[in-house]
Amino acid sequence: MQELDRITIGALLDRVAAAQPDHEALVYSERNLRYSYRQFNELCRKVAKGLMALGIQKGEHIAVWATNVPEWVTLQFATGKMGAVLVTVNTNYKTFELEYLLKQSDSTTLVMISGTKTSDYIKMVNELCPELADCPPGQLQSARLPLLKNIIFIGDKTPPGMLNWQDLLTLADQVTDEELDARQASLDPDDVINMQYTSGTTGFPKGVMLTHFNIVNNAHSIANCMAFGPRDRLCIPVPFFHCFGCVLGTMTCVVSGATMVPLEVFHPVKVLETIEREKCTAVHGVPTMFIMELEEMNKRNYDTGSLRTGIMAGSPCPIEVMKAVVNRMGAREITITYGQTEASPAITMTRIEDPIELRVTTVGRVIPNVEAKIVDPETGEDCPPGVQGEIVARGYNVMKGYYKMPEATAQAIDREGWLHTGDLGIMDEKGYFKITGRLKDMIIRGGENIYPREIEEFLYTHPAIKDVQVIGVPSLKYGEEVLAYIQLREGYSLTKEEVQAYCKDKIAKYKIPSYVLFTDSYPTTASGKIQKFKLREQAISTLGLESLTKIETA
Repeated sequence: MQELDRITIGALLDRVAAAQPDHEALVYSERNLRYSYRQFNELCRKVAKGLMALGIQKGEHIAVWATNVPEWVTLQFATGKMGAVLVTVNTNYKTFELEYLLKQSDSTTLVMISGTKTSDYIKMVNELCPELADCPPGQLQSARLPLLKNIIFIGDKTPPGMLNWQDLLTLADQVTDEELDARQASLDPDDVINMQYTSGTTGFPKGVMLTHFNIVNNAHSIANCMAFGPRDRLCIPVPFFHCFGCVLGTMTCVVSGATMVPLEVFHPVKVLETIEREKCTAVHGVPTMFIMELEEMNKRNYDTGSLRTGIMAGSPCPIEVMKAVVNRMGAREITITYGQTEASPAITMTRIEDPIELRVTTVGRVIPNVEAKIVDPETGEDCPPGVQGEIVARGYNVMKGYYKMPEATAQAIDREGWLHTGDLGIMDEKGYFKITGRLKDMIIRGGENIYPREIEEFLYTHPAIKDVQVIGVPSLKYGEEVLAYIQLREGYSLTKEEVQAYCKDKIAKYKIPSYVLFTDSYPTTASGKIQKFKLREQAISTLGLESLTKIETA
């Protein structure tokens, strides 16, 4: 059992930089930007001092709204040194969501880029804070966001009322090394240092409060399960605003002294080119990303021979996709991690030494120093091996709570400290977990419980099917019917009748999709999670089932 590491994020970076000062820490190959651990640590210290010079106190909230730019990673470790809480903003957010997050999180500072291909961040911020146009930088007085004082812009041509990122580096001269060291020494590993907003499938998003201790130790577990070390170079195409990027990605590299190789925005060609150019030994991604990378490999040759491991996670991982990542990309030690933001995020993980069969069909065993079990959602009793129930977890990785939401926190974490995940799963005699669905994803057709994951896994075996999502849609007769949304491989065609014929006699009749719709893309969150509730809304509209949604049930 690994020992837990009682250290803050800032002290952790100091420790690694002292141990291997000249080893590459952070590489952006497209920008030709390379920092050694010594250089990266010095830069983070400088930014931390700049934030202190702005008057930002320990425990104050700094929101970051940006793609995976170098400043994002620097800010993550700079706040870890001077004690401000980093509030991560989803890059897909629009004005309404941004206002909610900045207000609910009590953020006093926003660090931002100009926007993305589909979003103009400057325009949105000016809509929220029209006062920006006439205020001196750092002295915002906003009617709608009264706590927000500083907006720091990453990029050229700083908009009116904002500071520039470069100003932080200049301001750093006003704070001494001794003052920063004293601030860093005053931090406690149990202090909240990161706040991430859950996507909120019900109600408004909730701010998950994570501590240094939560994140650092989760990263240690992840690194151990992948046998990560200084020789590893991790390609990180998943967004930093999500735990996948900033814990399983950046933090896992730093705890093991490995090299971070982020992509600013995901693109399958750029992922493959980066792996080839930088000789990456690992790559992370959600299943959708890996599917796109594999498709790209059909079009031309990429040398992914340096790959050894990585993590596929974020949504259920299709077995066939896992096998292709092993066999075609060469990531023979690819792993699956299961968890959620509230668990910092990992709860279970496969190990690189697990047989391939277990690595593609399960989400592994519980990580060190954490407990997990399956309970009956109705009674709360423990379920025996092989019996489905809700996955609950307990340990150092469980969040401190939801920010300013004590009732929601009490609903998520019971009196005995168990985090209720809302995920359904089974555990075998050897402690390996399988995810079978979400408590709320379950389809109930004529009294039969149907788990979409099972049908999806079966349909993935069809040679024409690239990706599939199964949902329930309303039915007058059965309450719900099964619908499959299918993406086809290039050059293939398929009909609803052919899909149903393929299922006949292979899965139970009541599980065979009554409806089959074909699509080129799925609605996703910025971190790549498929939004099944939106698919359901689309399907209801496409099939003209709106009247059935109004039928009341007990």
